Amino acid sequence: MDGAPGSSSVSGSNSVSGADRDPQRAGGRPATGPSSAGGGPESAGALESDGVDDALALIRPMKDHSPGAAPAHSGGPAVRRHHASPWLDARALAARIGRTTAPRTHRVPLAEALGQVLAEPLTALCDLPSFDTSAMDGWAVAGPGPWMVESDGSILAGHGDVPPLRDGTAVRIATGARVPPETTAVIRNEHARMDTATHQLHAEREVTPGQDIRPRGQECRSGDHLLSAAALVNPPVLGLAAAAGYDELVTVARPRVEILVLGDELLTSSLPHDGLIRDALGPMIGPWLRALGAEVLGTRRLGDDAEALYRAVTTSEADVVITTGGTASGPVDHVHPVLRRAGAHLLVDQVAVRPGHPMLLAELASGRHLVGLPGNPLAAVSGLVTLAEPLLRGLASRPAAEPYSVPIRDEVHGHPYDTRLVPFVHRDDQLVPLHYNGPAMLRGMAAADGLAVVPPGGARHGDELEVLDLPWATWTPWAPSNDEGGCFT
Repeated sequence: MDGAPGSSSVSGSNSVSGADRDPQRAGGRPATGPSSAGGGPESAGALESDGVDDALALIRPMKDHSPGAAPAHSGGPAVRRHHASPWLDARALAARIGRTTAPRTHRVPLAEALGQVLAEPLTALCDLPSFDTSAMDGWAVAGPGPWMVESDGSILAGHGDVPPLRDGTAVRIATGARVPPETTAVIRNEHARMDTATHQLHAEREVTPGQDIRPRGQECRSGDHLLSAAALVNPPVLGLAAAAGYDELVTVARPRVEILVLGDELLTSSLPHDGLIRDALGPMIGPWLRALGAEVLGTRRLGDDAEALYRAVTTSEADVVITTGGTASGPVDHVHPVLRRAGAHLLVDQVAVRPGHPMLLAELASGRHLVGLPGNPLAAVSGLVTLAEPLLRGLASRPAAEPYSVPIRDEVHGHPYDTRLVPFVHRDDQLVPLHYNGPAMLRGMAAADGLAVVPPGGARHGDELEVLDLPWATWTPWAPSNDEGGCFT
Protein backbone atom coordinates (compact mmCIF):
# COMPACT_ATOMS: atom_id res chain seq x y z
CA MET A 1 0.00 0.00 0.00
CA ASP A 2 1.13 3.56 -0.64
CA GLY A 3 0.50 4.40 2.95
CA ALA A 4 2.45 1.51 4.43
CA PRO A 5 5.75 2.06 6.26
CA GLY A 6 8.62 2.15 3.84
CA SER A 7 6.59 3.64 1.00
CA SER A 8 6.88 7.33 1.92
CA SER A 9 3.20 8.21 1.96
CA VAL A 10 3.70 11.14 4.33
CA SER A 11 2.56 14.24 2.49
CA GLY A 12 5.06 16.52 4.20
CA SER A 13 8.40 14.81 3.67
CA ASN A 14 11.65 16.75 3.57
CA SER A 15 12.58 18.79 0.52
CA VAL A 16 15.52 20.94 -0.48
CA SER A 17 14.45 24.47 -1.34
CA GLY A 18 15.89 25.78 -4.58
CA ALA A 19 15.53 29.36 -3.30
CA ASP A 20 17.73 28.52 -0.30
CA ARG A 21 20.33 26.94 -2.54
CA ASP A 22 20.33 29.59 -5.23
CA PRO A 23 17.92 32.54 -5.07
CA GLN A 24 18.14 33.06 -8.84
CA ARG A 25 16.91 29.52 -9.58
CA ALA A 26 13.48 30.43 -8.26
CA GLY A 27 13.30 33.49 -10.47
CA GLY A 28 13.60 35.83 -7.48
CA ARG A 29 9.93 35.22 -6.62
CA PRO A 30 8.23 33.41 -3.77
CA ALA A 31 7.34 29.87 -4.79
CA THR A 32 3.60 29.51 -5.29
CA GLY A 33 1.62 26.57 -6.58
CA PRO A 34 -1.66 25.79 -8.29
CA SER A 35 -4.72 25.60 -6.12
CA SER A 36 -5.82 22.19 -7.44
CA ALA A 37 -4.09 19.14 -6.03
CA GLY A 38 -4.95 17.22 -9.17
CA GLY A 39 -3.36 19.69 -11.57
CA GLY A 40 -4.98 20.88 -14.76
CA PRO A 41 -4.48 22.35 -18.20
CA GLU A 42 -3.93 25.83 -16.80
CA SER A 43 -0.96 24.80 -14.67
CA ALA A 44 0.49 22.60 -17.41
CA GLY A 45 0.18 25.47 -19.86
CA ALA A 46 2.05 27.74 -17.48
CA LEU A 47 4.90 25.28 -17.43
CA GLU A 48 5.06 25.21 -21.19
CA SER A 49 5.11 28.99 -21.53
CA ASP A 50 7.60 29.83 -18.76
CA GLY A 51 11.22 28.84 -18.22
CA VAL A 52 12.47 26.02 -16.03
CA ASP A 53 12.94 28.32 -13.06
CA ASP A 54 9.36 29.52 -13.35
CA ALA A 55 8.24 25.92 -13.62
CA LEU A 56 10.11 25.07 -10.45
CA ALA A 57 8.44 27.99 -8.67
CA LEU A 58 5.05 26.79 -9.87
CA ILE A 59 5.44 23.15 -9.03
CA ARG A 60 7.03 23.41 -5.61
CA PRO A 61 4.64 25.18 -3.23
CA MET A 62 6.66 25.54 -0.06
CA LYS A 63 5.44 25.68 3.51
CA ASP A 64 8.21 26.35 6.00
CA HIS A 65 7.51 24.57 9.29
CA SER A 66 10.86 25.44 10.83
CA PRO A 67 11.98 29.02 10.04
CA GLY A 68 15.69 29.47 10.22
CA ALA A 69 16.35 25.77 10.70
CA ALA A 70 19.90 24.65 10.17
CA PRO A 71 20.72 22.31 7.26
CA ALA A 72 20.16 18.63 8.01
CA HIS A 73 23.78 17.97 7.06
CA SER A 74 26.77 20.22 7.46
CA GLY A 75 27.32 20.31 3.72
CA GLY A 76 23.70 20.47 2.63
CA PRO A 77 21.22 23.27 1.98
CA ALA A 78 18.32 24.20 4.22
CA VAL A 79 15.36 21.84 4.48
CA ARG A 80 11.69 22.69 4.06
CA ARG A 81 8.47 20.74 3.89
CA HIS A 82 5.91 20.93 1.12
CA HIS A 83 2.77 19.38 -0.30
CA ALA A 84 2.65 16.83 -3.13
CA SER A 85 3.03 18.25 -6.65
CA PRO A 86 0.06 17.98 -9.04
CA TRP A 87 0.56 15.07 -11.43
CA LEU A 88 0.31 17.08 -14.64
CA ASP A 89 2.77 19.65 -13.37
CA ALA A 90 5.29 17.07 -12.16
CA ARG A 91 5.22 15.34 -15.52
CA ALA A 92 5.56 18.61 -17.43
CA LEU A 93 8.45 19.72 -15.24
CA ALA A 94 10.34 16.47 -15.79
CA ALA A 95 9.96 16.90 -19.56
CA ARG A 96 11.03 20.55 -19.40
CA ILE A 97 14.15 19.72 -17.38
CA GLY A 98 15.09 17.06 -19.91
CA ARG A 99 14.59 19.42 -22.85
CA THR A 100 16.63 22.24 -21.31
CA THR A 101 19.56 20.06 -20.24
CA ALA A 102 22.38 20.35 -22.77
CA PRO A 103 22.31 17.09 -24.74
CA ARG A 104 25.29 14.82 -25.20
CA THR A 105 26.02 14.30 -28.87
CA HIS A 106 28.22 11.77 -30.60
CA ARG A 107 29.14 10.54 -34.06
CA VAL A 108 28.04 6.96 -34.66
CA PRO A 109 28.03 4.54 -37.60
CA LEU A 110 24.73 4.27 -39.42
CA ALA A 111 24.17 0.82 -37.98
CA GLU A 112 24.17 2.27 -34.44
CA ALA A 113 22.03 5.36 -35.06
CA LEU A 114 18.59 3.74 -35.26
CA GLY A 115 16.15 5.21 -32.76
CA GLN A 116 18.33 8.20 -31.92
CA VAL A 117 17.68 11.82 -32.88
CA LEU A 118 19.74 13.88 -35.33
CA ALA A 119 21.88 16.45 -33.52
CA GLU A 120 22.48 18.44 -36.69
CA PRO A 121 20.70 18.83 -40.03
CA LEU A 122 21.16 16.16 -42.67
CA THR A 123 22.60 17.71 -45.83
CA ALA A 124 23.13 15.86 -49.10
CA LEU A 125 26.79 15.08 -49.75
CA CYS A 126 26.14 14.30 -53.42
CA ASP A 127 23.50 14.55 -56.12
CA LEU A 128 20.76 11.92 -55.98
CA PRO A 129 20.96 10.15 -58.29
CA SER A 130 24.58 11.01 -58.96
CA PHE A 131 24.21 10.26 -62.70
CA ASP A 132 21.39 9.74 -65.19
CA THR A 133 20.07 6.28 -64.44
CA SER A 134 17.54 3.90 -65.91
CA ALA A 135 14.33 3.57 -63.91
CA MET A 136 13.39 0.28 -65.60
CA ASP A 137 14.74 -2.85 -67.22
CA GLY A 138 14.43 -2.25 -70.94
CA TRP A 139 16.10 -0.50 -73.87
CA ALA A 140 18.03 2.73 -74.08
CA VAL A 141 17.26 4.33 -77.47
CA ALA A 142 18.56 7.37 -79.31
CA GLY A 143 16.50 9.34 -81.82
CA PRO A 144 13.28 8.16 -83.52
CA GLY A 145 12.54 4.45 -84.05
CA PRO A 146 12.67 1.81 -85.13
CA TRP A 147 16.16 1.35 -83.69
CA MET A 148 18.95 -0.90 -84.79
CA VAL A 149 20.23 -3.23 -82.04
CA GLU A 150 23.94 -3.40 -82.64
CA SER A 151 25.00 -5.47 -79.61
CA ASP A 152 23.76 -8.52 -77.74
CA GLY A 153 25.19 -7.15 -74.51
CA SER A 154 23.52 -5.06 -71.80
CA ILE A 155 24.42 -2.04 -69.71
CA LEU A 156 24.26 -3.20 -66.12
CA ALA A 157 24.08 -1.38 -62.83
CA GLY A 158 27.46 -0.69 -61.28
CA HIS A 159 29.32 -0.24 -64.58
CA GLY A 160 31.43 2.86 -65.14
CA ASP A 161 31.35 5.26 -68.05
CA VAL A 162 29.51 4.03 -71.14
CA PRO A 163 30.02 5.34 -74.68
CA PRO A 164 27.44 7.65 -76.24
CA LEU A 165 24.50 6.03 -78.02
CA ARG A 166 24.44 6.72 -81.77
CA ASP A 167 21.26 8.10 -83.29
CA GLY A 168 18.88 5.34 -84.44
CA THR A 169 20.37 2.66 -82.22
CA ALA A 170 19.29 0.82 -79.07
CA VAL A 171 21.00 -1.16 -76.31
CA ARG A 172 19.64 -3.27 -73.46
CA ILE A 173 19.82 -1.58 -70.03
CA ALA A 174 19.11 -2.70 -66.46
CA THR A 175 17.36 -0.79 -63.72
CA GLY A 176 19.83 1.48 -61.93
CA ALA A 177 22.38 1.38 -64.75
CA ARG A 178 24.07 4.52 -66.02
CA VAL A 179 22.23 5.84 -69.10
CA PRO A 180 24.55 6.37 -72.11
CA PRO A 181 25.05 9.94 -73.27
CA GLU A 182 22.73 11.01 -76.14
CA THR A 183 19.99 8.60 -74.94
CA THR A 184 16.51 9.88 -75.82
CA ALA A 185 14.47 7.55 -73.60
CA VAL A 186 14.27 4.15 -71.97
CA ILE A 187 11.60 1.77 -73.28
CA ARG A 188 10.40 -0.89 -70.88
CA ASN A 189 10.82 -4.47 -72.00
CA GLU A 190 7.07 -5.03 -72.06
CA HIS A 191 6.54 -1.99 -74.28
CA ALA A 192 9.04 -3.07 -76.99
CA ARG A 193 9.19 -5.73 -79.67
CA MET A 194 12.36 -7.12 -81.18
CA ASP A 195 12.40 -8.15 -84.86
CA THR A 196 14.99 -10.92 -84.88
CA ALA A 197 15.20 -10.96 -88.67
CA THR A 198 16.15 -7.30 -89.04
CA HIS A 199 17.65 -6.78 -85.54
CA GLN A 200 15.39 -3.82 -85.16
CA LEU A 201 13.55 -2.72 -82.02
CA HIS A 202 10.00 -1.42 -82.36
CA ALA A 203 8.11 0.53 -79.71
CA GLU A 204 4.56 -0.62 -79.06
CA ARG A 205 3.65 2.65 -77.32
CA GLU A 206 4.44 6.27 -77.93
CA VAL A 207 7.94 7.17 -76.79
CA THR A 208 8.42 10.51 -75.06
CA PRO A 209 11.87 12.06 -74.51
CA GLY A 210 13.22 11.35 -71.02
CA GLN A 211 10.75 8.61 -70.16
CA ASP A 212 11.88 6.13 -67.51
CA ILE A 213 15.13 8.01 -67.00
CA ARG A 214 15.95 9.34 -63.54
CA PRO A 215 18.01 12.43 -64.28
CA ARG A 216 20.99 13.35 -62.14
CA GLY A 217 19.91 15.35 -59.08
CA GLN A 218 16.21 14.48 -59.47
CA GLU A 219 15.83 13.83 -55.74
CA CYS A 220 18.38 16.33 -54.46
CA ARG A 221 21.50 18.27 -55.30
CA SER A 222 24.68 18.20 -53.27
CA GLY A 223 24.26 20.57 -50.32
CA ASP A 224 20.45 20.37 -50.26
CA HIS A 225 18.81 20.27 -46.83
CA LEU A 226 17.25 16.84 -46.37
CA LEU A 227 16.20 16.66 -42.71
CA SER A 228 16.29 19.03 -39.77
CA ALA A 229 18.05 18.42 -36.50
CA ALA A 230 15.83 16.60 -33.99
CA ALA A 231 14.48 14.25 -36.67
CA LEU A 232 14.12 10.70 -35.37
CA VAL A 233 16.44 8.25 -37.09
CA ASN A 234 14.15 5.53 -38.39
CA PRO A 235 14.98 2.91 -41.07
CA PRO A 236 14.09 5.20 -44.02
CA VAL A 237 16.32 7.93 -42.56
CA LEU A 238 19.18 5.44 -42.45
CA GLY A 239 18.54 4.60 -46.10
CA LEU A 240 18.39 8.26 -47.12
CA ALA A 241 21.58 9.05 -45.23
CA ALA A 242 23.40 6.16 -46.89
CA ALA A 243 22.16 7.20 -50.34
CA ALA A 244 23.26 10.77 -49.67
CA GLY A 245 26.81 9.64 -48.90
CA TYR A 246 26.92 9.26 -45.11
CA ASP A 247 28.83 6.58 -43.23
CA GLU A 248 28.14 8.15 -39.81
CA LEU A 249 25.59 10.45 -38.25
CA VAL A 250 25.87 12.99 -35.45
CA THR A 251 23.06 12.17 -33.05
CA VAL A 252 21.90 12.95 -29.54
CA ALA A 253 23.33 10.19 -27.38
CA ARG A 254 20.93 7.91 -25.58
CA PRO A 255 20.60 9.00 -21.95
CA ARG A 256 22.74 6.81 -19.74
CA VAL A 257 20.85 5.35 -16.80
CA GLU A 258 22.01 3.42 -13.75
CA ILE A 259 19.50 1.56 -11.59
CA LEU A 260 20.02 1.19 -7.83
CA VAL A 261 17.74 -1.38 -6.20
CA LEU A 262 17.40 -0.81 -2.46
CA GLY A 263 16.10 -3.14 0.24
CA ASP A 264 17.60 -5.89 2.41
CA GLU A 265 14.42 -7.95 2.03
CA LEU A 266 14.89 -8.64 -1.69
CA LEU A 267 15.85 -11.98 -3.23
CA THR A 268 17.25 -12.39 -6.73
CA SER A 269 16.29 -16.07 -7.10
CA SER A 270 14.19 -18.89 -5.69
CA LEU A 271 10.94 -18.63 -3.73
CA PRO A 272 10.11 -16.00 -1.09
CA HIS A 273 10.79 -17.22 2.44
CA ASP A 274 11.32 -16.04 6.00
CA GLY A 275 10.10 -12.49 5.35
CA LEU A 276 12.17 -12.15 2.16
CA ILE A 277 10.52 -11.41 -1.18
CA ARG A 278 11.61 -11.59 -4.80
CA ASP A 279 12.91 -8.42 -6.42
CA ALA A 280 10.36 -7.59 -9.13
CA LEU A 281 11.82 -4.19 -10.03
CA GLY A 282 15.39 -5.21 -10.91
CA PRO A 283 14.25 -7.44 -13.81
CA MET A 284 11.60 -4.92 -14.93
CA ILE A 285 13.12 -1.43 -14.78
CA GLY A 286 16.10 -1.98 -17.10
CA PRO A 287 14.13 -3.41 -20.04
CA TRP A 288 11.46 -0.73 -19.55
CA LEU A 289 14.08 2.04 -19.76
CA ARG A 290 15.65 0.45 -22.83
CA ALA A 291 12.21 0.46 -24.45
CA LEU A 292 12.17 4.20 -23.79
CA GLY A 293 15.47 4.61 -25.66
CA ALA A 294 17.84 4.81 -22.68
CA GLU A 295 21.25 3.17 -22.43
CA VAL A 296 21.20 1.18 -19.19
CA LEU A 297 24.69 1.07 -17.71
CA GLY A 298 23.70 -1.51 -15.14
CA THR A 299 21.46 -2.57 -12.28
CA ARG A 300 23.06 -2.65 -8.83
CA ARG A 301 21.49 -4.07 -5.67
CA LEU A 302 22.64 -2.11 -2.63
CA GLY A 303 20.32 -3.30 0.13
CA ASP A 304 19.56 -0.81 2.89
CA ASP A 305 23.07 0.64 3.08
CA ALA A 306 23.23 4.44 3.34
CA GLU A 307 26.99 4.63 2.71
CA ALA A 308 26.77 2.38 -0.35
CA LEU A 309 23.90 4.50 -1.68
CA TYR A 310 25.84 7.72 -1.10
CA ARG A 311 28.88 6.39 -2.94
CA ALA A 312 26.77 5.08 -5.80
CA VAL A 313 24.84 8.33 -6.22
CA THR A 314 27.88 10.63 -6.02
CA THR A 315 30.14 8.56 -8.27
CA SER A 316 27.70 7.40 -10.93
CA GLU A 317 28.55 8.36 -14.50
CA ALA A 318 24.94 8.01 -15.60
CA ASP A 319 22.90 10.96 -16.82
CA VAL A 320 20.02 9.69 -14.68
CA VAL A 321 20.19 7.53 -11.57
CA ILE A 322 17.03 5.52 -10.83
CA THR A 323 16.49 4.27 -7.29
CA THR A 324 13.79 1.87 -6.18
CA GLY A 325 12.41 2.06 -2.65
CA GLY A 326 13.73 4.03 0.30
CA THR A 327 11.89 7.28 -0.50
CA ALA A 328 10.01 7.38 2.82
CA SER A 329 11.08 8.60 6.26
CA GLY A 330 11.49 5.22 7.98
CA PRO A 331 14.63 4.02 9.77
CA VAL A 332 16.07 2.34 6.65
CA ASP A 333 14.76 4.81 4.04
CA HIS A 334 18.00 6.50 3.08
CA VAL A 335 17.21 8.33 -0.17
CA HIS A 336 16.29 11.71 1.36
CA PRO A 337 19.20 11.82 3.85
CA VAL A 338 21.65 10.79 1.13
CA LEU A 339 20.36 13.49 -1.23
CA ARG A 340 20.72 16.13 1.50
CA ARG A 341 24.22 14.94 2.29
CA ALA A 342 25.14 15.03 -1.40
CA GLY A 343 23.87 18.62 -1.75
CA ALA A 344 21.20 17.60 -4.24
CA HIS A 345 18.49 19.98 -5.39
CA LEU A 346 15.13 18.29 -4.78
CA LEU A 347 12.81 19.34 -7.61
CA VAL A 348 9.79 17.11 -6.98
CA ASP A 349 9.14 15.38 -3.66
CA GLN A 350 5.88 13.46 -3.79
CA VAL A 351 3.29 13.71 -6.54
CA ALA A 352 -0.48 13.77 -6.11
CA VAL A 353 -0.96 10.45 -7.90
CA ARG A 354 -2.01 6.95 -6.81
CA PRO A 355 -0.27 4.61 -6.75
CA GLY A 356 3.24 5.98 -6.42
CA HIS A 357 2.92 9.37 -4.79
CA PRO A 358 6.22 8.98 -2.79
CA MET A 359 8.25 9.40 -6.03
CA LEU A 360 10.83 12.17 -6.31
CA LEU A 361 13.06 13.96 -8.82
CA ALA A 362 16.36 15.58 -7.81
CA GLU A 363 19.20 17.42 -9.50
CA LEU A 364 22.54 16.12 -8.25
CA ALA A 365 25.53 18.35 -7.59
CA SER A 366 27.09 17.03 -10.79
CA GLY A 367 24.18 18.44 -12.81
CA ARG A 368 22.86 14.97 -13.45
CA HIS A 369 19.48 13.81 -12.17
CA LEU A 370 18.01 11.17 -9.89
CA VAL A 371 14.51 9.71 -10.04
CA GLY A 372 13.42 8.01 -6.84
CA LEU A 373 10.76 5.36 -7.42
CA PRO A 374 8.65 3.84 -4.66
CA GLY A 375 9.45 0.25 -3.77
CA ASN A 376 6.03 -1.21 -4.56
CA PRO A 377 5.99 -2.52 -8.17
CA LEU A 378 2.94 -0.74 -9.61
CA ALA A 379 3.83 2.40 -7.66
CA ALA A 380 7.27 2.24 -9.31
CA VAL A 381 5.58 1.97 -12.72
CA SER A 382 3.66 5.12 -11.87
CA GLY A 383 6.96 6.87 -11.13
CA LEU A 384 8.42 5.65 -14.41
CA VAL A 385 5.64 7.11 -16.54
CA THR A 386 5.30 10.28 -14.44
CA LEU A 387 8.93 11.37 -13.99
CA ALA A 388 11.42 9.03 -15.69
CA GLU A 389 9.79 8.77 -19.12
CA PRO A 390 9.34 12.52 -19.75
CA LEU A 391 12.80 13.29 -18.34
CA LEU A 392 14.50 10.70 -20.55
CA ARG A 393 12.46 11.77 -23.56
CA GLY A 394 13.65 15.34 -23.07
CA LEU A 395 17.28 14.30 -22.60
CA ALA A 396 17.07 12.32 -25.85
CA SER A 397 15.47 15.31 -27.66
CA ARG A 398 12.53 13.14 -28.63
CA PRO A 399 9.10 14.74 -29.03
CA ALA A 400 6.19 13.73 -26.85
CA ALA A 401 3.45 11.63 -28.38
CA GLU A 402 0.26 13.51 -29.15
CA PRO A 403 -2.07 13.09 -26.18
CA TYR A 404 -5.36 11.37 -26.82
CA SER A 405 -8.39 10.23 -24.85
CA VAL A 406 -10.66 7.19 -25.09
CA PRO A 407 -14.01 6.46 -23.38
CA ILE A 408 -13.86 4.21 -20.34
CA ARG A 409 -16.18 1.20 -20.44
CA ASP A 410 -16.63 0.66 -16.71
CA GLU A 411 -16.86 2.92 -13.70
CA VAL A 412 -13.51 3.48 -11.98
CA HIS A 413 -13.22 4.61 -8.40
CA GLY A 414 -10.93 7.57 -7.87
CA HIS A 415 -8.96 9.13 -5.07
CA PRO A 416 -10.66 12.12 -3.43
CA TYR A 417 -7.79 14.50 -4.25
CA ASP A 418 -5.15 12.75 -6.34
CA THR A 419 -4.90 11.57 -9.93
CA ARG A 420 -5.07 7.79 -10.28
CA LEU A 421 -3.30 5.64 -12.90
CA VAL A 422 -5.16 2.42 -13.71
CA PRO A 423 -4.00 -0.40 -16.03
CA PHE A 424 -6.37 -1.04 -18.94
CA VAL A 425 -6.77 -2.88 -22.23
CA HIS A 426 -8.27 -1.50 -25.46
CA ARG A 427 -11.49 -3.28 -26.40
CA ASP A 428 -14.03 -2.13 -29.01
CA ASP A 429 -12.66 1.43 -28.97
CA GLN A 430 -13.05 1.64 -25.21
CA LEU A 431 -10.76 1.37 -22.22
CA VAL A 432 -11.42 -1.67 -20.06
CA PRO A 433 -9.86 -1.22 -16.60
CA LEU A 434 -8.13 -4.23 -15.10
CA HIS A 435 -8.22 -5.72 -11.63
CA TYR A 436 -5.04 -6.36 -9.63
CA ASN A 437 -4.13 -2.69 -9.74
CA GLY A 438 -2.93 -2.23 -6.15
CA PRO A 439 0.44 -0.53 -5.51
CA ALA A 440 2.22 -3.85 -4.90
CA MET A 441 0.63 -5.71 -7.83
CA LEU A 442 1.88 -6.33 -11.36
CA ARG A 443 -0.66 -8.93 -12.50
CA GLY A 444 -2.95 -6.37 -14.11
CA MET A 445 -0.04 -4.36 -15.52
CA ALA A 446 1.44 -7.45 -17.19
CA ALA A 447 -1.73 -7.77 -19.31
CA ALA A 448 -2.24 -4.04 -19.93
CA ASP A 449 -1.99 -1.91 -23.05
CA GLY A 450 -1.38 1.19 -20.97
CA LEU A 451 -2.48 3.32 -18.04
CA ALA A 452 -5.67 5.36 -17.91
CA VAL A 453 -5.41 8.73 -16.19
CA VAL A 454 -8.35 8.88 -13.76
CA PRO A 455 -9.04 12.35 -12.33
CA PRO A 456 -9.76 12.93 -8.64
CA GLY A 457 -13.20 11.58 -7.81
CA GLY A 458 -13.11 8.78 -10.38
CA ALA A 459 -14.75 8.21 -13.76
CA ARG A 460 -18.04 6.80 -15.00
CA HIS A 461 -18.96 4.77 -18.06
CA GLY A 462 -18.34 6.80 -21.20
CA ASP A 463 -16.04 9.38 -19.63
CA GLU A 464 -13.08 10.24 -21.85
CA LEU A 465 -9.79 9.49 -20.11
CA GLU A 466 -6.28 10.38 -21.18
CA VAL A 467 -4.23 7.34 -22.18
CA LEU A 468 -0.59 6.58 -21.43
CA ASP A 469 0.42 3.88 -23.89
CA LEU A 470 3.20 1.46 -23.00
CA PRO A 471 6.31 1.49 -25.23
CA TRP A 472 5.67 -2.06 -26.44
CA ALA A 473 1.84 -2.10 -26.58
CA THR A 474 -0.31 -1.72 -29.68
CA TRP A 475 -3.99 -1.13 -30.25
CA THR A 476 -5.94 -4.38 -30.28
CA PRO A 477 -9.61 -5.31 -29.79
CA TRP A 478 -8.49 -8.30 -27.76
CA ALA A 479 -8.49 -8.32 -23.97
CA PRO A 480 -7.48 -11.19 -21.69
CA SER A 481 -10.09 -13.38 -20.09
CA ASN A 482 -10.36 -13.60 -16.32
CA ASP A 483 -8.17 -16.68 -16.09
CA GLU A 484 -5.31 -15.03 -18.03
CA GLY A 485 -4.33 -12.60 -15.32
CA GLY A 486 -6.09 -9.43 -16.41
CA CYS A 487 -9.50 -9.68 -14.75
CA PHE A 488 -11.72 -6.75 -15.54
CA THR A 489 -12.97 -4.33 -12.94
